Amino acid sequence: MKRHLYILSAVLAIVSCGKENGGGEQPGSEDVKTEQVRLTPDRTSIIKNPLTGWVLYVGRQWNDTFWSSQNYDAMPTSDGTTVKVSDYATCAYLRTSWKNLEPTEGNYVWKDPASNFSKLVASLRARGLKMSFRVVVDGRDQGLNTPEYVFNAGCAYYTDGTHTTWKSPYPDDPVFQEKYAKFIRAFGEEFNDPDKTEFVDGYGLGLWGEGHTLIYKDNANKAAVFDWITDLYLEAFSRIPLVMNYHNTIGDPINDNKLKADTETLLDRCVEKGYSLRNDAFGMHTYYTKWHQGYAAKWFYKRPIVMEGGFVLNTHRYWIYPEDGYREGHPEDVRRGEYEQSGESHVNMMDFRTNGEIQSWFKDAFDLVKKFNQEGGYRLYPDQITVPVEAFHGADVSISHRWVNLGWGYCPVNIPQWNQKYKVAFALLDRTTEEPVKVFVCEDTDLSQWLQAKPTSYKSTIKLSGFPAGRYTWAVGLVDRTRDNAIGLNMSVKESFLTKDGWARIADVTIK
Repeated sequence: MKRHLYILSAVLAIVSCGKENGGGEQPGSEDVKTEQVRLTPDRTSIIKNPLTGWVLYVGRQWNDTFWSSQNYDAMPTSDGTTVKVSDYATCAYLRTSWKNLEPTEGNYVWKDPASNFSKLVASLRARGLKMSFRVVVDGRDQGLNTPEYVFNAGCAYYTDGTHTTWKSPYPDDPVFQEKYAKFIRAFGEEFNDPDKTEFVDGYGLGLWGEGHTLIYKDNANKAAVFDWITDLYLEAFSRIPLVMNYHNTIGDPINDNKLKADTETLLDRCVEKGYSLRNDAFGMHTYYTKWHQGYAAKWFYKRPIVMEGGFVLNTHRYWIYPEDGYREGHPEDVRRGEYEQSGESHVNMMDFRTNGEIQSWFKDAFDLVKKFNQEGGYRLYPDQITVPVEAFHGADVSISHRWVNLGWGYCPVNIPQWNQKYKVAFALLDRTTEEPVKVFVCEDTDLSQWLQAKPTSYKSTIKLSGFPAGRYTWAVGLVDRTRDNAIGLNMSVKESFLTKDGWARIADVTIK
């Protein structure tokens, strides 16, 4: 086969023959021949990977008209095109209630294929989208969010003072904790699966599930409740990234937008246990304060950040806050404000929210939608690789490789739920089928260290054994060690240079 089919750039240099460090020769053999290949990245295509990209919100009252009634499958854009929103998203996010997921005790809606929930999940999978969740239990402002059976079992509750049927459980009530723990464990049995689930909000208490304005039987139980529920989610969702709203009054009964003395202690404790970060007020400078900015910075590249914009254009007077600088009648100002604050916080994921916000992103700021796919989160590719093109079977040979992250976020392989499961690997491909004959995993590669504008170089030594001598094609990829070293992450390499499984071809090699 023609060698140029395997070269990912027109720039090709032949490295002078010589002995690679660490060996590479059999006694009496000739020097190892190598080629250096410089790869050109794909900077514009939508490349989907876990925990990066746009999050498409779906409402708790979802039905099968969702996609058509909101034009999500035919969304007009500001550049005159029509697109599918799901093509631009990585996953879908459902903020729903415990009552919706378990209307009666042990009756879980995901077990009923005819339920709206099951139909929603099926429609998302058909579009290549995984699920993300927040489960709300507090009923103030929303109605009953906790199943009635919990209160019938003796759980103490409060109401908003007006709607007597809008019961909310005290989070330090033992009946609530018993029933909720049973539900979350069952929820985890179904969705503690990376093929199904992108991330989970691991708290969900308080107003709107945002973790603030909690009402307890005894306020002294604040820290104990926080530890109980975060430990519960960590147990149930051991394989799924969990996120916590870094709110300045997290878990507190009083939400006055003033930092509480124990806020950072509580947040640090759950992040150190394995939580990642999210915040629901991006673009609202009054509520996304200097403290929030500093707290995010404290965890840059240690934990990923998922953002949610704070303003809802049709209900919030976004122009009345002078510090935001948004002009009345200019929703594009809000979109740009959210985008710029997301960049400052190096977020991995941005939001396509319902209530008209999705339409606004595509109508008022489609350039930013595309720009985030190109510049936000993480976007990884190998820009330079040197491989042997002739070597002896059984020899130790060196491969030099350099990696670049084009995004402002990072690839969070360092979170406990991922535990470094993604690694660089080189493969020898069968020249006919392009299936890997042998895969060599570079265990010393840490993708979480690949930061924007800081290329990372490696020199990996591998032993050419465990396969027959012959002619092969070198390829490189980012594999998932939990899936028998199959490709786990998509690289920012043009599709024409990739195999059907996602390996990037490098050069032909003869193993003698």
